[in-house]
Amino acid sequence: MTENGCIFCRIARKEIPAKLVGENDLALAFWDVSPRQPLHILVIPKLHYANVAELTLNDEKSLVSVMKLASELALEHAEESFRFSFNTGAGAGQTVFHAHAHLTSQTPRSESA
Repeated sequence: MTENGCIFCRIARKEIPAKLVGENDLALAFWDVSPRQPLHILVIPKLHYANVAELTLNDEKSLVSVMKLASELALEHAEESFRFSFNTGAGAGQTVFHAHAHLTSQTPRSESA
């Protein structure tokens, strides 16, 4: 998929709505529309990279921004423990080919749910 047709690029450009939960200069976070756990936030770089490997090899600043934003949101929204994961490739479950991290937890803080 090209950058122009990428739904996450369009969310990052704020062309289509998403329930935003956090943002910094290079990353954006929003609630997953099909959550797999009680807390399920997606954190994306604002620039288009197909997956976390491409992001890591090409844009250290955006990668750090994604990690920092996810960590801040985990401390704010997860009660005790959380998971932070990237799927890379269809075989690993990636369905949107724009690098994105899943911040998930079974125990969100009550004000986050």
